[in-house]
Formats: sequence, C-alpha cells, structure tokens
Amino acid sequence: MASDSRTWLVLAFVVAGGWLVYLLAPVITPFAISAVLAYFGDPLVDRLQKVSIWRWKIGRTVAVSIVFVLMLALLGIVLLILIPLLTDQVRQLVHRFPEWIEWFSASALPWLADKAGFELKGFDSAQFSQVMKDYWREISSAAFKVADVISRGGVAVATVLTNLILIPVVTFYLMRDWDLLVRGIRDLLPRNLEDEVSRTASDVDEVLAAFFRGQLLVMFALGVIYSVGLSVLGLEFGVLIGMGAGLLSIVPYLGSIVGVLVAVGVAVFQFQDVVHPLLVLVVFAVGQSAEGMYLTPKLVGDQIGLHPVAVIFAVLAGGQLFGFLGVLLALPVAAALNVLVRHAHGKYRESALYNASKKPEA
Repeated sequence: MASDSRTWLVLAFVVAGGWLVYLLAPVITPFAISAVLAYFGDPLVDRLQKVSIWRWKIGRTVAVSIVFVLMLALLGIVLLILIPLLTDQVRQLVHRFPEWIEWFSASALPWLADKAGFELKGFDSAQFSQVMKDYWREISSAAFKVADVISRGGVAVATVLTNLILIPVVTFYLMRDWDLLVRGIRDLLPRNLEDEVSRTASDVDEVLAAFFRGQLLVMFALGVIYSVGLSVLGLEFGVLIGMGAGLLSIVPYLGSIVGVLVAVGVAVFQFQDVVHPLLVLVVFAVGQSAEGMYLTPKLVGDQIGLHPVAVIFAVLAGGQLFGFLGVLLALPVAAALNVLVRHAHGKYRESALYNASKKPEA
C-alpha cells in the first residue's frame, strides 16, 4: 500500500513539474541555454584545474573565466562572420526567387513534361509564373514586416537585451558551481538507490556528451564542408545551402537529401549544364564520406542510438509542447529517456515476471 502511494506521489510530482515547465517555458529558456553552455564548458574547466604553472595551480574561478572568454570569442567570430554572410544570402534569395519561378514555369516544367511524355493542357506558364511571384512577394514582405516589428518592439527588444545579459551571467555561475550542484543532487538521493542512480546518471551523461559535444560538432563540420565546397564551385547561396544542410543533418540523411535537391536545382538554373550538378553531388559525397568514416565515429560514436524517426518525433513533439525550449531540449531529453528505457528493459529481463516458467499444459 505504501509503495502504491509513493508511486502515485512521484507520478503527481512529474505531472506537476511538466505542467510548470509548460507554463514557464519562456522564462526557463535562457536558463536552459545557460545550462547547456555550462555543460559544454565544465569538462574543459575541470581539465584546466589540473594544469600547474610552476607551483601555481589554476583555481576554479580562473579556469571558468578562461573558458568563458573562449566561449565569448567563439560566439563573436560566428556573429561577425557567419551571420552577416547568411543574412546577405537570404536577401539575395528573396530577390532571385522570382527569376527561378519564371525559369521553372517557362523552361524546366515544359522540358520535364516533354521527357515524361505528357501534355500540359490548359497550362499558362506566364499566369503560373505571375501567381507564384505574387505569392512570394506577399510572403517575403510579410516576413520582413514581422522582423521589422520585432526589431522595433519595446517588449521584444527588452526581452532580447535581458537574455543577452542573463545568459552569460547564469552560464558563468553554473560553470563555477557545476561540481557542487552535481554533488548536492547526489547527496539528496536515498542511500539505497545512490549507486544505481549514479550508474544510470553516468550512462545518461555519456549519451548527452556524445550528443552535445559530438553531434553538434558533426553538424557544424558538415556545414563548413558543404559551404566551402559549394562556394568553390561558384554556386549562388552556397553558404546558406551548406549551413542549412549541416543543420538538418541532426536527422540522419535529411540534411544531405535536402541539400542535394536544393543545390542541384540552383546549379541547374545558374549554370544550365551537366557538369556543375555533378560537381555538387561530388561535394555532398565528400561530406557524407567524411561523416561516415571519420566525423561520426570519432566525435559521436554509437552512444546516442536514436532512430531517425524518433529524432523527428522528438523535435516536433518538443516544439509543439514547449515551443523553442522544447526544440532545444528535445533530443537531449529523448537521448536520456532512451538510456532509462534501456535500463528498464534490462531490469525487466532480470525480473521474475519475464523469467517465470511456462505452466505445463494439462
């Protein structure tokens, strides 16, 4: 009876905690980002603490300060180089897209229809082109208006500025006290469960480390490979397509498939030959080979073990339930749950329920 009451109490706490997270998602988001950054930085802080310069050992606060400065420098490089480049390519895309629509309706679509052997009866390419241009003009205009309203809105600006101040401050203190927080949580565990929970937490930490410090590096590396390769080919929007493909590679094969389709389409429109689409395929083949033979085995390994369908579902479900916070935490939570399910499966295989002997037939 006491065991049932305890189970229902734990379940009630879980439900209440989930509801509270749902309500406070906008407030929790900067703290979640800070926790992710602190989790990234803690291993490097621990390593710096072991470094000795003559007889002087680097203290925790000094080590955190060094890692914090490195993070800010890396973020500054990304903001100063990558963001303006991507923004410029997005603006170019907005202006060039109507030309693509006209070319597709006037040249590509009739050619495809001819090769496929069907007729486009009643199809007016000029009217189709004009309708698509009108839709694109409305969409791009609305997007720029929304961006302009957000940039000028007092509440939005105040929120952004608050987060810009809050995230670095919280990240610094979380990195400084990370080991104390972990030790405090461990001290709160019931003594009879400490070893088992610690082992499970260690497995979860390995999975999260593989995800955070591995998968994100793989995504960035693929984005750089694709962007550099496509830019060398002279492909328009090469950086935008390459970084987008790298970002989508969080779902296995999705980034390469989408990237190939978009890049080949742009190459056909821009160069109108066979050589450049083939060279685009070579760029993505190089990226996939680097990922399969070096990046994923070296940086990630087989620790995450999430099926691509589970990855897609986790991201969509997280976004639907908790917005941006849900998208941010979807895969780490899914990876941690995967470890818990694996442990529960092992317990079930060892249980009397699973190993009960089959009753002999009468």
